[in-house]
Amino acid sequence: MTRTLPRIRRLAIAAMVGLFGALRALAQDAPLDLHADPTPVPAKTAKHKPGKDEPKPSLSEADVVARANAFLDSARVMTADFVQVSPNGRRSEGKLYVERPGKMLFQYAPPAHIEIVADGRSVSVRDSKLGTQDLYFIGQTPLKFLLNDHIDLAKDTRILSVQSDDQAASIELEDKATFGGTSHLTLVFDPLTFELKQWTVIDPQRLETVVTLFNVDLTTKPDPSLFYIDEYVAAPKR
Repeated sequence: MTRTLPRIRRLAIAAMVGLFGALRALAQDAPLDLHADPTPVPAKTAKHKPGKDEPKPSLSEADVVARANAFLDSARVMTADFVQVSPNGRRSEGKLYVERPGKMLFQYAPPAHIEIVADGRSVSVRDSKLGTQDLYFIGQTPLKFLLNDHIDLAKDTRILSVQSDDQAASIELEDKATFGGTSHLTLVFDPLTFELKQWTVIDPQRLETVVTLFNVDLTTKPDPSLFYIDEYVAAPKR
């Protein structure tokens, strides 16, 4: 029987679905950043302004998918700041750490008290305020393809649409194997470098969460201790 999670935990899981995260199947509400402007933030990708002699990208759908695969597959490590916009327009911030294959940490800034950790086998949703931990197998989440040793979006998911212009390249995906039902994920890349900039997740309840990345570092290896899960606290749910 599927267990219903508290709303704040469900939303935190949403952030993962999109990036290398992709645990969006459970999200409902976002942790509130008390220092943030409560005005909803529109989901926009930073515009790239090419110089006079710089050609605008002209890519086929196959080119876009191939270059997205190449970036994701080559990004063995990643550290980035993120801003998350929840279905109700509220914002939260935090730090993302990734080491492929299989390891990731979503670390939310206060006043949120949630952390999401993947150690290569399990995914832990920790609530420091409640002192709880929920564990899941990576195979129950879209993390199974975004944290793989090798990434092939066309093979691991169903590609619904591909778009590209001089401002962004985007790929819309469908994953029917997520916990809770089918999720839709749109990955947004810089049209020249194909660095991952943003993702949008629409969960099985049709709720939308947007995560935007800043200050992306693809060279520094995260501290291995960030990905530690004490599995004696709870056993992975089946």
